[in-house]
This record gives sequence, C-alpha cells and structure tokens, in this order.
Amino acid sequence: MNRIIGILVIALSLAAGWLWTDFRQFGQASLGIAVDQVYEFPRGASAARLAEDFPAPGAWKSSLYWRLFARLDPRARRLQAGEYLIPAGTTPDGLLDILGSGKVLQHPVTLIEGWNFREMMQVLARHDTLVHELRGADGTEVMARLGRPGTHPEGRFLPDTYLFPRGASDVQVLARAMAAMDRELEKQWPQREEDLPLASPEDALILASIVEKETGLASERPRIAGVFIRRLRIGMKLQTDPTVIYGMGERFDGNLRRVDLREDTPYNTYVHKGLPPTPIAMPGREALHAVLHPAEGDSLYFVSRGDGSHHFSATLAEHNRAVRKYQLKR
Repeated sequence: MNRIIGILVIALSLAAGWLWTDFRQFGQASLGIAVDQVYEFPRGASAARLAEDFPAPGAWKSSLYWRLFARLDPRARRLQAGEYLIPAGTTPDGLLDILGSGKVLQHPVTLIEGWNFREMMQVLARHDTLVHELRGADGTEVMARLGRPGTHPEGRFLPDTYLFPRGASDVQVLARAMAAMDRELEKQWPQREEDLPLASPEDALILASIVEKETGLASERPRIAGVFIRRLRIGMKLQTDPTVIYGMGERFDGNLRRVDLREDTPYNTYVHKGLPPTPIAMPGREALHAVLHPAEGDSLYFVSRGDGSHHFSATLAEHNRAVRKYQLKR
C-alpha cells in the first residue's frame, strides 16, 4: 500500500510539475495573432472575459489557463478600457502589459488652413471616432460650450492634426484647437515687427485669415501680407474678394459678380476701409507669421497668374496691365 501511495504521490507531483510548466509557457506563447489588429477592451470588463471576447481564433490554449493567469497576475486587475493596437505574435503576458498601459489607439482629427467655421463643423460631424455633442449647434452655442460666450467662432481654432482616442467628443477637439490658437497668438504677437498697423492680436488673426485665403503659394504669404499692411498704413481699402465671399455666406454660388463687390456687408472690403469685423477662415501658423513679419517692398496690388502664383504691382497702371494679361487674356 505504501508503495502504491508513493507511486501516486510521485505521479501527481510529476503531473503537477508538468501542468505548472505548461501553464508558465502559456504566458509566453503566442496568442495566434497573425497580423496586427485593433481590439477595444470594454469599460467595466474583466480580464477573464478576454478568453471569450478576444477575436483570435484558436488563440486560447485553455480558457482555464487564462482564468488562472488572470487571477494570479496582479496586472489583470489594472486593465484600462479603450481601443488598443495588438501586434502580431502578442503573448498573454504581453496582452496584459498592453491593456494595462492605457496607451490607447489615437485617431487623427485634421483641421485644414483656410477652412471656415461651417466647413470645419461639417467635417467634424462626419468623423466616425468622435462623440458628437455639437451636431446642429450654431457658432454661438459652440463658443458657449467652450467657455467663450459672446466670442465669434471664426478663426479661433488652429489648423493642425490632433490625436484623440475613440470616444473623444467634438467639444474636446475644439477646446484643444482653440487653446492651441491662443498659445500661438501669445507666442507670435510679442515678436511682431515694429510699427505695424495692427492694434491687437485680434487684428493679426483677422488679417492672417485673409492672407490664408488669398495665398496659393506658401512662399508668397509674406508678400501678400506686405500688400495689405501697406494698404492699411495709407488708409487704402483692402479690396479682397475672399472677404466679400465670406460676407455673402451660403448665397455665394462660385461666381463673384460686380454687383456683389458693391453690396454693403460688414465684410465687403471694397466698400469699407480697414479690416473686417472678424476673421473669415482659420489661418495657420505661417499666415500669422507673415502678417507679423510682412515682406518689405512697394507693391500695393496683386493679381493671380492662374497657376497659384501672383503678379505684384506698385502702381494701378501696372496692375491693370497685369489684369489684362492674366485675367482678361489680352
């Protein structure tokens, strides 16, 4: 009997040792993921649920092994909800590290230079990783939600690519872009050239939005800014089409007519001297830099050559010749 008991003890010990070794190897074995994949770990879920939910066929050698692994390893109690990128070849041990890191997958939200507020909101409304808290809200409501009641929304958001996890809200995107524009103005305004006809960072933002809309070539931003700065200095009307178009709003059909240039809106710079009351689009960093560091020169006019570049002129006679050459083709 003792001999039998001894044999059983030895057999059980060997079996236990083999199971323990196999269990430890399970933690270092691949889950069977052949290619990188995205996995969203639900809020409130436990590590034990991974054996059922994780989308990797044949990944789990034993659900019992995983449940023991999840119970014994303290990392399994610190998993964070979110969307994660799981690399090919990940092991159970590595999976716990990934889901406990909080380094969730980031999705880009890109705001483009020259977009106006309406265009920006339309793009955000179509972004499928965001929670849409502002859908249908007008500019007044949006700025109130952002803590800036009474502030016009145009131009208040810095064009850039921002990274957010799935489930972030459009409010969070706009708050971050607004704070980025505030920082950019705070950074650039004190470094401006002396004696500019701009009374405040607000003036710089307005003029930068016009330069952004007028510029086809990035290299021309300082020259175009220089034209507008010289016009402001001598009290000459800016006479820039993008402000007229902005003042027309959704009535603009793509064709700017002479009658539109005579319409008395607050944004018609053919009618009114000085800057329009607000920005007309989102200016980027380079446009802001251009209006605060305009190119020197004597040009007061510019006309598109039709290829994205402009012809600059110092006199009206020269400008009219350029208009005939590039616009009227004669």
